[in-house]
Amino acid sequence: MSDSHLLETTPPWNVFDSNCPTRQVLDCIADKWSVLIIRRLAEGTLRFAQLRRAVDGISQKVLTNTLRALERDGIITRRIYASVPPKVEYSLTSLGRSLCSLVEGICSWAEANIEQVLAAREMYARAPHEESITR
Repeated sequence: MSDSHLLETTPPWNVFDSNCPTRQVLDCIADKWSVLIIRRLAEGTLRFAQLRRAVDGISQKVLTNTLRALERDGIITRRIYASVPPKVEYSLTSLGRSLCSLVEGICSWAEANIEQVLAAREMYARAPHEESITR
């Protein structure tokens, strides 16, 4: 069998390869803040302060960095209006909207299964654990 056959069957991207750009995208969109921002923006365009209020617990710095990463990856768009004070709005791109059903599924799963997760955490906290051995 020739090597050309391997090229035809090997996918070009592999999230398990630490050097693959898909890993960076996965890191960005799987971040808890990104998930929450995408879910909020699925409801419509928001300004920075509105997003900060809508995503409880996020700091200004983390929100800024997360928005920049999502914009860099084409998930959101940032629109600046020439006004005083400056007005900036964030909205999902078509690429970002393609994530909405996945994000909604993750959030729905978390809400539907939180009781089981909390029970598992409680059982884990009460159980004795061996010290991990590192060499």
